[in-house]
Amino acid sequence: MSTALPGTGLGAPGLVQSSSAVRLSQSGRTGAVAAHLVLAGTLTSLFGISWDIQWHIDVGPDTFFTLSHLLLYSGSAVAGVTSLVMVLIATAAQRAGRPTDRLAGGTPVRVFGGIFRAPLGYLIAGTGAALFLLFGLLDLWWHSLYGFDAVLDSPPHIGLFVAISITMVGSVIVFAAVRDTRWGRAGLILSIPVLITFTPITTNAFSALPLPVDPQLVGNILFSTLLLIMGTFTLGRPGTALAIAAALGVMQAALWWFSPWAARVYAEASGLPLRDNLADEPPDLPAQIPMFMLLAALVITALLWLSRRQGWSGRIAPQIMGAGGGAAVGLSLPVQSALLDGSSPDPADLLTMTITGLVTGVLAGYLAARLAVLLRENSTAPLTKGR
Repeated sequence: MSTALPGTGLGAPGLVQSSSAVRLSQSGRTGAVAAHLVLAGTLTSLFGISWDIQWHIDVGPDTFFTLSHLLLYSGSAVAGVTSLVMVLIATAAQRAGRPTDRLAGGTPVRVFGGIFRAPLGYLIAGTGAALFLLFGLLDLWWHSLYGFDAVLDSPPHIGLFVAISITMVGSVIVFAAVRDTRWGRAGLILSIPVLITFTPITTNAFSALPLPVDPQLVGNILFSTLLLIMGTFTLGRPGTALAIAAALGVMQAALWWFSPWAARVYAEASGLPLRDNLADEPPDLPAQIPMFMLLAALVITALLWLSRRQGWSGRIAPQIMGAGGGAAVGLSLPVQSALLDGSSPDPADLLTMTITGLVTGVLAGYLAARLAVLLRENSTAPLTKGR
């Protein structure tokens, strides 16, 4: 597998006959609608889980049947049903002898010995949604045994979080496969922050491990740096990291307002009081998202520019970019925590997290370059010129 930095040029689509152009236009519209429905489903799940977490903090335990759970499950259902429809469309096209490589979602793969033909992105997104349904049933059984939910990292919840993450990965693959279109590039820039935002929840599963550094913080550094670099290499445009970081900031601000507001309004509507000992603390999930990602994106963008100017080898440039971006994220986390607590950052924490960010960032850069190659190779043929 080549590890060279992907170029910035995007291949120009060839000329097609008028009947083929009509089919391409139809495929493009279908692919765009389906891709955005999957993205909307992941965003819905993200807002649902942020609301649910805030409910546990501001109000207390809950049952299985709550509005926040409904929002969480409906988002996964939208993504899952959309993915299933796209798999059926691709399968029908194959059986009718029509080309399937121009459907959005990535290279179609054979499923169950060729019974189905599934675009890779929708196969992964749909698999995550199906797993979410299974773990949802397990969560319902868990509630029937133990009643109220009091913790976030119960076994059914961990399974649910992993399943949602898989669906979000599928959404990234779907948009990366059509990066030759404007809506594909915009969707990728939006779908990556959704996955970054969700990583603190998934990595919370490792919080009980006896490690010198909080695994949740390490996961934050690893995935945020990895996804920034991966998005930059996938699109091949220097400003991609900055655009992703800006979109992440908008999502963080929206969740910052929405989570406590939804918990308070729903509690009042349900006739439930807020906790008596609530402090004036920031909303839980938004506060865990790195707040200084624009700084990390600037470092990554500067190092990408320097690597091209100096002619660095593609074998080392991603690791250098990862080290710089990871160090910026690692350094920012203690500063963020101190700002939210109203305290001063501990110099020892700053040093520890910066070193952790350097080491973790090297791994993030290494993985990001290889994942970007896979995403670019999974791209479908151009849908329509200039779209």
